[in-house]
Amino acid sequence: MTSPAQQAKEAFGARLREIRKDASLSGRQLAELTGWHYTKVSRVEHGKQGLSDADIRAWCSACDADEQIQDLIVQARAVETMYREWRKQARTGLRRLQEVIEPLYARTRLFRVHEHWSIPGLLQTSAYSTESMAYWVRLLDLPDDREAATAARLARQRILREGDHRFVFLLAEQALRSRIGSIETMLEQLDRVIAARALPNVSIGIIPASAGMGAHTQTAFWIFDDELVKVETLTATLDITRAEEIAIYATVFNEMRHAALFGDEARDLILQVRDELLQQSATS
Repeated sequence: MTSPAQQAKEAFGARLREIRKDASLSGRQLAELTGWHYTKVSRVEHGKQGLSDADIRAWCSACDADEQIQDLIVQARAVETMYREWRKQARTGLRRLQEVIEPLYARTRLFRVHEHWSIPGLLQTSAYSTESMAYWVRLLDLPDDREAATAARLARQRILREGDHRFVFLLAEQALRSRIGSIETMLEQLDRVIAARALPNVSIGIIPASAGMGAHTQTAFWIFDDELVKVETLTATLDITRAEEIAIYATVFNEMRHAALFGDEARDLILQVRDELLQQSATS
């Protein structure tokens, strides 16, 4: 499956191809007019290579499409910022990642959160968060500031109790079962999830592992109002801002919501996982 970031690159390239064709230029002719190697034109049009602002101006000038320069520059920058590597973002440590997202959280009124293998940061305990941070430090070879990063994450949790914010969390059952830290850490974390259900502006649904098609996705995602979707991979984050794509994520979220357990049924499933952990602890 092509990633949203690659799709955006390909859409940008397709737009440039149409501009070239409208000017009745071949790829080689455009390359000659701009002084580029002809393969550059092909790479750009197929989403394999980006263009600088100067390159965009040269392309449009050669195609007699100067009126499109500014809009293309805006689109190109949106494509560039859509995909950001974790290692580059966190080169000074994970705490910075926790802090830079504060303004987005402050202005968002409705959070729709789907996690499929771990508990979301807004619901994490200190011990669980520290273990999670340690994993990313090791995996990506980052500066080890897990304690400071966890402190920043926990401080941000005040948003659950302050301001006019609403939260809908959809957690796959696996998120309750993924072992992060010791059994004691997991028990504490499950208790935190149960307790968070009591907050008046928080709704927590659990998607059973037995749920069928439409109830699960290949990746986690967060929807911030109707303005932004964040999709996280092992190595990067994608920021999706196109209205039509956001609508798809909202539709999928609603489908998963219908499959999720809420209220007493959700609590009972969490308690079942908790009891299994206690049994493991007693026999270990």
